[in-house]
Amino acid sequence: VQLQASGGGLVQAGGSLRLSCVSSTSVSSFAAMGWFRQAPGKEREFVSGVNWSGGSKYYADSVKGRFTISRDNAKNTVYLQMNSLKPEDTGVYYCAADLVGGSYVYTEVGEYDYWGQGTLVTVSS
Repeated sequence: VQLQASGGGLVQAGGSLRLSCVSSTSVSSFAAMGWFRQAPGKEREFVSGVNWSGGSKYYADSVKGRFTISRDNAKNTVYLQMNSLKPEDTGVYYCAADLVGGSYVYTEVGEYDYWGQGTLVTVSS
């Protein structure tokens, strides 16, 4: 399984970006997929996740109301639409896949089996 994240870049505060994560295998085979981010000097943290059916979506409190996760099983792709970006959203964003979590979306890094290479998001003030 290979996950390819893209869509990062430099944006001013208040702007938007859409991240994409393309899987080499069918995303419907994963129990859940998630987005995490890691700021310089900080631990990797959960941002958002969606279960295999798309019926359950979870967001970190810091991004609720601003970020939206979605998946397109036909394209083997998961998206993260990020609006109203803030400087504190800056970091490397990683997509990840959980193979066996059932319908539950985990927020812990250790629950995910495969990781993409990351895409850098920089939000300037």
